[in-house]
Amino acid sequence: MVTFLHVWRWVTVEVEKEMSKKKATKAPKYTFFVKKAIQDFAKDSGMLVGSDAYDAVNEAVHMALTGAAERCKKNGRKTLKAYDF
Repeated sequence: MVTFLHVWRWVTVEVEKEMSKKKATKAPKYTFFVKKAIQDFAKDSGMLVGSDAYDAVNEAVHMALTGAAERCKKNGRKTLKAYDF
């Protein structure tokens, strides 16, 4: 069974690979999250959020969405589904 944590680790590794390939990466066009939600999660976990964490989260979500969109297109669909992630 694949859990969110497995997917998150995979996305994090992929983002790190991409970032190491491209030193000057272009930021994603969209922001895929609300900063307050990340702050609330961190607070509930007894942690703080560094200012660079937001860019990393946004890049990770961007990579996950890009991969899912590619899989969706390869399958001849225009609708993203859960199994594309």
